[in-house]
Amino acid sequence: MRKRNHEGAARPRVLVLVDESNVSSSVRTVGRGLDWLKLRDFLAGPNTGRDLIEMVVYAGLPPAIPAWQDERDKKNKFVQWLRSNGFMVVTKDGAPAEEGRYKANVDVMMAIDALELSIEMRPDVVILVTGDADFAYLAIKLRRHGIRVEVASVAANLGNILRSAANAVIDLASLFRTFEMINAREAGRPPDGGQAARSPVRAGDAQVTKVQDAPASVSHRTQSASGGRRRRPRFRPVAGSQ
Repeated sequence: MRKRNHEGAARPRVLVLVDESNVSSSVRTVGRGLDWLKLRDFLAGPNTGRDLIEMVVYAGLPPAIPAWQDERDKKNKFVQWLRSNGFMVVTKDGAPAEEGRYKANVDVMMAIDALELSIEMRPDVVILVTGDADFAYLAIKLRRHGIRVEVASVAANLGNILRSAANAVIDLASLFRTFEMINAREAGRPPDGGQAARSPVRAGDAQVTKVQDAPASVSHRTQSASGGRRRRPRFRPVAGSQ
């Protein structure tokens, strides 16, 4: 039986689909960490007046070859963390590419699942967490089935075609501005794995209690095999949306 809001109307049922490499790349571009639990609550948590059906994260894995084993192990730890916290995760093995990089494109998997899950689960709203313009046609197809489509991304990284194909855009910059980056030593975060790191909270950001960094090995579409770590700089909040 569907839940109803305080006015007696049925609460919208929401399906969230995440292009993990795209959103993680966008977050690192602006020097931020990403708290996946906060992201879920921000999009379809109890305070949004919506009911979350499922949040599916599509993640590419480094190739299953010795040269990429360390990075693959780190990514698998992150995947296990997501699953242990209630996320549904779909993975795809990457393939070696030029200049020590690899490709793990999950676009086709995500698009097919979006249509199939929408038919099976009958959501009122589908939220596509990506800025990739390749998903524009998917947004149009879902709308043809009477489903409201919202796109969640950093505005600066959102393609205009995808923006115009959706019913609405959710700018994640406002969420990222509540996170303050500090280095791993100060945070007491283990050097490997996907566990949440504690971070000081600025005045006025009382709702923010922790920051979880996406794995450093993940990037949008193509990724590097260098294995080198770069120190994460402190971030000074920027006024206004990206």
